[in-house]
Amino acid sequence: MSAVPVPETGGLPVAREAELARLAQVVEALGNGRGSVVEITGEPGIGKTRLATALVDLAARRRLPVARAHAVRGGATPLQVFRDAFEARRGFPRPTGGGGRAFAEFRGRPARWAAGGVLVLDDVHWCDPVSTAALVRLVRSVVSGPFVLALAHRPRQTPPELREALEDGVRAGTVTRIEPGPLDAEAAAALLTGPHASASTAPHTHEPAALREFAGQVCAAAEGNPRHLRLLVAAGWRPGRWPDRPGTDMDGLLREAKPLIAELDALTPPAATAMAAAAVLGSPFRPQDVAQVSGLGLDPTLDVLAELERADLVRPADWSGGLRFRHPVVGHVAYERAGSSVRLRAHHRALDLVTARGGRAAERARHAEHLLGTEGVDAARTLAEGAAEIAARTPATAARWFRLALETIPDREGDRDARTALELACCRALIASGQPEEARARAHELLGDPRAELTDSQTLQAHTVWADAERQLGRYKEATAVVAAALGLLPRPLPDPLPAEAVRLAIEYGLIHVVRGTHEQARTLLREAARAAGGADRADRTVLRVLSALCATHAGDIDEAGPEVTDCARLLDALPDPLAGRTPETLALLGCAELYLERFADAARHLGRGLETADSDAGRPILMHRLLALAMVEQWTGRLDASERRTRQVESLARAIGAEGAVTLARAMRATALVWSRGRSHAAEAVALVEDATTVTPPGQSWWATSATGLLAQARLLAGDAAGCRRTLLEGVGDERLPLVRPFSRPFLLALSATAALECGDRDKAHHLVQAAEVEVGRLGLPVQEAYVHEARARLHAADGEHDAAAKLFTLAARAFRAADMPVQYAWTLAVGAPSCAEAEGLTEALRQLDVAETVARSYGASLVRERVEELRAALSGSDPAAHALGLLSGREREIAELAAEGLRTRDIAERLFLSPRTVETHLFRVYRKLGVSSRLALSTLLRRTG
Repeated sequence: MSAVPVPETGGLPVAREAELARLAQVVEALGNGRGSVVEITGEPGIGKTRLATALVDLAARRRLPVARAHAVRGGATPLQVFRDAFEARRGFPRPTGGGGRAFAEFRGRPARWAAGGVLVLDDVHWCDPVSTAALVRLVRSVVSGPFVLALAHRPRQTPPELREALEDGVRAGTVTRIEPGPLDAEAAAALLTGPHASASTAPHTHEPAALREFAGQVCAAAEGNPRHLRLLVAAGWRPGRWPDRPGTDMDGLLREAKPLIAELDALTPPAATAMAAAAVLGSPFRPQDVAQVSGLGLDPTLDVLAELERADLVRPADWSGGLRFRHPVVGHVAYERAGSSVRLRAHHRALDLVTARGGRAAERARHAEHLLGTEGVDAARTLAEGAAEIAARTPATAARWFRLALETIPDREGDRDARTALELACCRALIASGQPEEARARAHELLGDPRAELTDSQTLQAHTVWADAERQLGRYKEATAVVAAALGLLPRPLPDPLPAEAVRLAIEYGLIHVVRGTHEQARTLLREAARAAGGADRADRTVLRVLSALCATHAGDIDEAGPEVTDCARLLDALPDPLAGRTPETLALLGCAELYLERFADAARHLGRGLETADSDAGRPILMHRLLALAMVEQWTGRLDASERRTRQVESLARAIGAEGAVTLARAMRATALVWSRGRSHAAEAVALVEDATTVTPPGQSWWATSATGLLAQARLLAGDAAGCRRTLLEGVGDERLPLVRPFSRPFLLALSATAALECGDRDKAHHLVQAAEVEVGRLGLPVQEAYVHEARARLHAADGEHDAAAKLFTLAARAFRAADMPVQYAWTLAVGAPSCAEAEGLTEALRQLDVAETVARSYGASLVRERVEELRAALSGSDPAAHALGLLSGREREIAELAAEGLRTRDIAERLFLSPRTVETHLFRVYRKLGVSSRLALSTLLRRTG
């Protein structure tokens, strides 16, 4: 053990509030004359030293005597260590005499040799036996005086007698154990961007959602260990390359790995050789393999592996007799520290070993990759075989192996077919691993190379991967053109059975139209391809059927789509996760279809399946669709906060890939969620979210914009701006027949438009729109859409004074929303139907209905519903606080309010007062906000009651 200067304070440790609070209590007790023993224990790199530093700083701020030392392998003699520790800081009493006398003074109780203070001893697991024995005596002594002994150690390497003494002290209450655990994603994000971060550890992103996503992924790879996390980020970690590689910057890895390199440098030469061999083999590994690859022989290898276990560099694996590194990054650092000649020999022996026992191609390819300069074509062929084996699981590694194989294998005329197959496989792996630019360039070059002499099958495959790359890059027009050119090569009608390459081309055709929102253009070909795809593999057949069903849903053909979606869900649920998605496409498409068919629980299950392991670098457009659909499911099923968070994630992802339409839609979703959750006081803020975005994507130009228009119109109506709702719909979808709206949501938007027209005083238009909605919903048979139409018809009955009919329809609508698991809409319908309920069934029943609505709204954080409940309860009870707000109206606002209450339309009011209709609407919106009402009917009732 040797004395060291106290490390400079870099701020408090991240996400260690509980541990710091306990240390503060220890220091506070010391200031009151009570000492203790503090044990700071945990995994290497978990943050023990930072907590020890925090304890030193806490004591120093209170001007308490403090000293610190740490143990070093082969350091100072045991009799000198403690005196050096005391001399590390002024203010701590120095023992008298030489080292032996100093050590002798430690044999007694602390009160006999220390007047008080804090002694922090770090890395005590490396203590020599004499020092360890002294520490055991100190730990087992009862600390009665003002003295704190803090010991930081790794439990796996600490001598058993010291561990036992500390454990006994914890049980007896004389030892305070502080054991920092793994960080979570939020703490990891703070660590990577806070004051502790350096240029080598901060991720290269400024988008909050992207940062949170990256922090969650790298934190999981680091197992929550701060040191491992810093190492991975310094190495340029990427999820698609882990754990095969730590990243792309090996120099950065080694710069950050100085503490770990010090552990490796302390090994004996044979142990270092075995460590390098194990790093070449990869974790987990078998001792006998290490013996063969290292050349040490079995018995010496077993001896040095025992040394590595004692150093806690390797640990027992899950299977009997096997070993693994304590974390994969330890193996990567050991690999990089080994010399190139050592690695080359080890890879050669490892390849011979794996080949001799008939190992898998991927296992052989791991070593062949490093032998291309010596093994030539044989190594390249091994790489190609290994890449094909792992392409579905780890496409980034497969793409690298395919690329290396193509660079090494000679381009001879007799090998053109095999080379073309490798090139196409490489393109697919590049796309799957988030490298579409290179895939696009390779496919384009392949199609333009006259020497390639592509077969018809290879030509279709090359067009498919080219179009796939264009779609991944967001170039939908280019992707459509590429697919159209390829489809022109197929006979029509399509042959039955359809070749596998034609099936994949049809799938790509459908995916392009889905992301563009032009589902109807793909429906005919998809139906034909699905009927002729009997010879394709199961995953391709399933995704083709799901695509066809989704297009049928968009067309409003629920009779065809419903049974097909049910059957596809059954097939998909029977598949394991790696096969379930044919990449994530099938899950995204099926979940969207289920969402539109109002099967919210099924949609959430499929959209969320495997989402936590989704690679954000690959398949971003499909990932974006999954997240968008999931955000809508969460909003409709009452998880408003989750929906809002999800839309922020979508917006960040959409911006990264240039999908402005998705940005607009995500903002519109968030606006609606904010109005529901925060009420009218935040309505203007919520609506403003999408005001700017809608200028980027002109209304009516795409499915994205049309969907965003509907959500924005709903947000305006909920906020009390009925005129703004009508204007948004008219400007966004052309006219009140809603020609650009998908059939599965048209009844809802017609009902929304009808409600807005009614609240603007246009009853005739409201009746017309409700009738149109009833015709549309009759064709669909979707219960939620029918519930929206029932609610709109109920409002019309209430406005006409037909409260018995209105109350029945409000009840039907509320029950349908509850059955569909839409609690917020259920509570809202109960609330708006309460006045009719009071007229038809009495005040007691109406107040009970409001109580239910308030309870549900409170459970789901729907402030808007609670506001409406309070208004209606006050009105029904005869004490309306909103009436007192009349004095807050300006003269012009009161004038417009009175004319509106008389039944004049906006245009009539504008002509009478010589104002523009937009100005009248603005004044009315302010009136509604001030009086706490949401419609002209409510305004008229309020003005009549107050005179």
